[in-house]
Amino acid sequence: MDRTQLLLVGLPLFLFISDLFQLFTPPPQKPSSSDHHHQPPPVIQKQPLEFPTTTTTRKTGGIGAVGLGNTVSIDFCSSCSYRGTAVTMKNMLDNQFLGVHVALANYPPPLPKRLLGKVVPVFQFGIIGLVMAGEQIFPRLGFAVPPPWFYQLRANRFGTMATTWLLGNFFQSMLQSSGAFEVYVNGELVFSKLKENRFPGEIELKDLVGRRIAKSRVVDGLGASSLL
Repeated sequence: MDRTQLLLVGLPLFLFISDLFQLFTPPPQKPSSSDHHHQPPPVIQKQPLEFPTTTTTRKTGGIGAVGLGNTVSIDFCSSCSYRGTAVTMKNMLDNQFLGVHVALANYPPPLPKRLLGKVVPVFQFGIIGLVMAGEQIFPRLGFAVPPPWFYQLRANRFGTMATTWLLGNFFQSMLQSSGAFEVYVNGELVFSKLKENRFPGEIELKDLVGRRIAKSRVVDGLGASSLL
């Protein structure tokens, strides 16, 4: 008997023996009533309810309403699985700067990569079409006899189609990725992953955004005072 047969026979036998063992095992003894009389009743300590005060709310809620009227834009590479990091940074900024508007958007790759990404599916379907119906396609293209490489691809048609499909998807995902994680505050760039080759830390991003918001508030205050 191989291992599979032993498993199929041994498992039901083991379950049957365990059921017999539980059937003839005496139930556990219940504690007598005298034991309950000797045990003192549990003491419930009443604790005063604590309600959050205004000071506590300000400490946990962030830096007042300093973010009111400011916009933070996080442009990231959606095909690079950066959305989780972007959402984490957005929640952090919402908690730290009350009233700030945080917008998430996809950062597209450069135009040449986008154009090449459109060509890849055409190449995939072209190779698959040649493998499936090359004997009818080549005569219409002016070839009396298909080239030798066609017969090599046709000899392993399923392997050729699977390889073409997988490689095409791989190159398409590479061409669609930009690797960007750019943070803008009121239209001004404060952090760029394309320049730094890394992600920002939460404390670092909080400081960068806070400085830029404070700077914009000072500039707005100077502009208002000059008008007066």
